[in-house]
Amino acid sequence: MQLLQVLELKVKEAFKSLFDAELSSVEFQPTRKDFEGDITVVVFPMLKVVRGNPVEIGSKIGEYLETNVDEIAKFNVVKGFLNLVISDSYYLTFFKSILENENFGYQKPNSKDARMVEYSSPNTNKPLHLGHIRNVLLGYSVSEILKAAGHKVYKTQIINDRGIHICKSMLAWKKFGDGETPESVGMKGDHLVGKYYVVFDKTYKEEIAQLISEGKEKKVAEKEAPILLEAQNMLRKWEAGDEEIVKLWKMMNSWVYDGFEVTYKNLGVDFDKLYYESDTYLLGRNVVKEGLDKDIFFKKEDGSVWIDLTDEGLDEKIVLRADGTAVYMTQDIGTAIQRVTDFPDINGMVYTVGNEQDYHFKVLFLILKKLGYSWAEKLFHLSYGMVDLPSGKMKSREGTVVDADDLVKSMEKTAAEISEELGKLDGYSDEEKKELYRTIGLGALKYYILKVDPKKRILFNPEESVDFQGNTGPFIQYTYARIQSILRKAGDITSSVQVSMVLHEKEKELIKIIQQFPEKIQEAADNHSPALIANYTYDLVKEFNSFYQQVSILGEGDAAIRNFRIQLSTKVGQTIQSAFRLLGVEVPERM
Repeated sequence: MQLLQVLELKVKEAFKSLFDAELSSVEFQPTRKDFEGDITVVVFPMLKVVRGNPVEIGSKIGEYLETNVDEIAKFNVVKGFLNLVISDSYYLTFFKSILENENFGYQKPNSKDARMVEYSSPNTNKPLHLGHIRNVLLGYSVSEILKAAGHKVYKTQIINDRGIHICKSMLAWKKFGDGETPESVGMKGDHLVGKYYVVFDKTYKEEIAQLISEGKEKKVAEKEAPILLEAQNMLRKWEAGDEEIVKLWKMMNSWVYDGFEVTYKNLGVDFDKLYYESDTYLLGRNVVKEGLDKDIFFKKEDGSVWIDLTDEGLDEKIVLRADGTAVYMTQDIGTAIQRVTDFPDINGMVYTVGNEQDYHFKVLFLILKKLGYSWAEKLFHLSYGMVDLPSGKMKSREGTVVDADDLVKSMEKTAAEISEELGKLDGYSDEEKKELYRTIGLGALKYYILKVDPKKRILFNPEESVDFQGNTGPFIQYTYARIQSILRKAGDITSSVQVSMVLHEKEKELIKIIQQFPEKIQEAADNHSPALIANYTYDLVKEFNSFYQQVSILGEGDAAIRNFRIQLSTKVGQTIQSAFRLLGVEVPERM
């Protein structure tokens, strides 16, 4: 039984014994830093049950707990707050119990229901950019957190490989590409295809300007630009199965997939199942027709099919066009159902998609509930804010995005420059330096993005993210490397923890934070928020550095205390590594 559960029972028991009255609940909070204690019982709510002076009530309960609860060493009362000091033996017994558990904090794998997490889901007309990076890192980290909380997890994405935007890149390559390939120009395939997406947009704007100069209105010119009409015709041919167009589509998409694979590998993320829009865009039509028969949907005079959600505070939403073709909502309905067909144990899904799609997912989840799917109760839209740069917004069509591959290289370069300035790499080979720069650069990028609550917009500053001081990935990585240096100097430790020891205040604080790790993982899983893990790790690291500065570890003369502090440092290092694993961040043994 957890300590708070024990204390709640004992406080209720004390209240019954002392005042012959029942408490329905007990309010706890961490003791404020300026008072002695570990856990505080808030007395004020008890005044609703029994009248009296809160200090007197708190003191009587404190005396009862000190006498009847082994874990309580002493207490003090400040106004209506009963501050309880937990015994050193309790913390030492806990620490001893987790010492050999390298996976402390993680639940037993697959002990909870299965979830599917969708992330990335890019278009195949351009490379991944900084906005995609936030999506990918969030989705991957949430997947790992859900796993650590005991869930079976399937990682997936739906690749948007069809539509007018894809045809724009294809047409521009066909008109202006002169047969160039990723191999012939030495360019990643996704970059090459993205180059022609930009070429299309440039040509399109030039043609619009020409038509306007000939007297056309802007809106008319935008619709009648020859290159757009050609792209629309190409899309119609693709949908009709034109062999030449389909062959071109397959070739250029394969270039993009190869490029994406390299980017994902460099970012350290993976997937269990890929879905393609070209396979799924027809899914859902039959479901809509079935829903029509059940009066979940209704048909308008023009033959289009809609759902009326005005009773739920939303509006009417189209789910099938008048000509019987699907819209995005139809596809998403069908894809969700298909995923549960493919993985029957799924009991919920997480969609990692930017907050501009908030309304879409409200509607999707509501439709699936109305269709009667029980798992629809456990659908979650991991809605996140956009990523801005000091220079402003990014625009794919104009080629002003921050490319994901370029950003990773830039982060490694920045990490190299700062590390060289600090001059801490004596004795490293060039290969070791290169690997360390990659670890620091990627760690800086991932941590900077993941430490922010997903709902908040981010202003990304690469140089700030690689700072070796403050709430940054490199600061935490450096602390982990410092711990490993201590352990290398310490050698093997064989003695066990003595629960009769008297703890230094800093030792006790560290154990208290380590003890929170399982609870923090569960909280992060419940809230789909890697930021909770990131900032927990920063708090742990800050506390360790305070401990490191105030107590001697290797220089401690008492062998038992020295060994305990080494073991405590080991556990802090393991917890940092475990927490960072959930963020997809590596920790270096040396820095």
